[in-house]
Amino acid sequence: MRLSKFTSLLENSLTADQAKQIHCQIVINSLNDFEPLLIRQTLKSAAHYSPRITHYVKLILQRLQNPDAFSASSTIRYLSQHGQFREALSLYVQTHSAGLFPNTFAISSALKACARILCKVGGLMIHGQVQKLGLCKIVFVQTALVDFYSKMGDMVIAHKVFDEIRGKNVVTWNSLLAGYVKYGDLARAQSVFDEMPQKDVISWNSMVSGYARAQDMEQAYGLFRRMPQRNSASWNTMVTGYAECGKIELARSFFDAMPERNNVSYITMISAYSKYGNVEAARELYDQVSEKDLLLYNAMIACLAQNNRAKEALQLFDEMLKPNVNFHPDKMTLASAISACSQLGDSKYGTWIESYMREMGIGMDDHLATSFIDLYAKCGNIDKAYELFNGLQKRDVVAYTAMILGCGINGRAKEAIRLFEEMMDADIIPNLVTFTGILTAYNHVGLVEEGYHCFMSLQRHGLVPSQDHYAIMVDLLGRAGRLEEAHELIKNMPMQPHAGVWGALLLACSLHTNVELAEIAANNCFELEPDCAGHYSLLANIYASAGRWDDANRLRRAIEEKGLAKIPGSSWMDSAKS
Repeated sequence: MRLSKFTSLLENSLTADQAKQIHCQIVINSLNDFEPLLIRQTLKSAAHYSPRITHYVKLILQRLQNPDAFSASSTIRYLSQHGQFREALSLYVQTHSAGLFPNTFAISSALKACARILCKVGGLMIHGQVQKLGLCKIVFVQTALVDFYSKMGDMVIAHKVFDEIRGKNVVTWNSLLAGYVKYGDLARAQSVFDEMPQKDVISWNSMVSGYARAQDMEQAYGLFRRMPQRNSASWNTMVTGYAECGKIELARSFFDAMPERNNVSYITMISAYSKYGNVEAARELYDQVSEKDLLLYNAMIACLAQNNRAKEALQLFDEMLKPNVNFHPDKMTLASAISACSQLGDSKYGTWIESYMREMGIGMDDHLATSFIDLYAKCGNIDKAYELFNGLQKRDVVAYTAMILGCGINGRAKEAIRLFEEMMDADIIPNLVTFTGILTAYNHVGLVEEGYHCFMSLQRHGLVPSQDHYAIMVDLLGRAGRLEEAHELIKNMPMQPHAGVWGALLLACSLHTNVELAEIAANNCFELEPDCAGHYSLLANIYASAGRWDDANRLRRAIEEKGLAKIPGSSWMDSAKS
């Protein structure tokens, strides 16, 4: 193939398959000098982030006979622009370690990556390199440093770097302003805003979002009305602000009044409906969008998964993988899909997602690993969950909770207790689901006093026990024969007990043949779940054990006459597994 033909091909937009075909010819013809050009054109042609393209480009970079800084810099910039911040920073470090010096665009992109993933060490290292390379007077590099320190919350250093910049532009001012807004210092933010020699729509949006986050919608609306120019982000900020304040009707009225909506506008409103459980309204909006993108799919799949519509979430996930749609799921999509698998107890689908990630070159970060831990733990594959748990870079409350709950509901109580103690020693604050798991474990091994002490500690952590926590405690006390205490606990509940709570007491009464309390528990179960034969059968068995055959036969006849199905009532165990 002639050199002019190669040059012509590399000036056109390339798909991943076309890039591979051209690369094959480059290798066959020993035209290695064309590889950097192939990298740049492949990245330039990618309209959206593609794990497949990224994986392929990184393979080329690793095998370049004559590594060049510009190819690496282009890849770093591409990764950062498409939100792959950890990969961007990792490649920057590898490039620098190889003795290559990334260009100023790559340095700015790497600083942006550090700011987004809050990697202070990485940002400080790059700042040192900037000083060493004499790049301190380049405005967009200095602006990236202001943005980094602002996002890290170090506003003293951010302001110091800002003061050293000559020829500040509106982006520089906006970086400082955004820092004060992010950390809630609205007085300083307002001061910076008032000092700005020139404001753009981003400046106004920052201040509006600051007041909206502080739920001061009166001030936010006042600024919104004064804006000389608005864009979709201005309207979206107001929609989000009203939604966060619980004023969903006002949020919708702003959405409806928008002169022009983009996909982010729909995502904002879908997320608002999702938060308040209005899946139908969210789906209606989603269906209105003719040209859907990955972020819109992510918002709707997350909405379904978060609102216990797991089957629908996976159906939508399957839809986006079809050839006529062909969106590549990102880590957010996958986390929602794994959550849906966890709700359904579908470890087979979860295993397929794991293999899909390997095929597409999607790395297993802590967030995804934690989602898989939750899935495998709930499905009873504790060993696989442990394998992932032990590989986490940082264990947080979500990861510990998934393991504790998984061990608790799968009969590995001692391990759940050990993990809970380890978590407390690490000063990680438990949440309500953590307590469900650990109380289940105490219940499994019959540690009544420890369980009761744990239950009482909920309030010390600022948590209000749910009905499921009460159900576990009633079961724990009841199995230990402390039926009167269990009944007193139910009577003192701050909310109306559900059938699972009364069912736990009824079951305990059957173990200890306490007819009096059994009748109280059963009557409440009959009222809450009148069509469940299980409660009638249990009380009938208690009567039989106490020798009250007439009462037992009366209940059994009632089951037959009413045609009741022997379906167990809902219980705390069902809730724990969902």
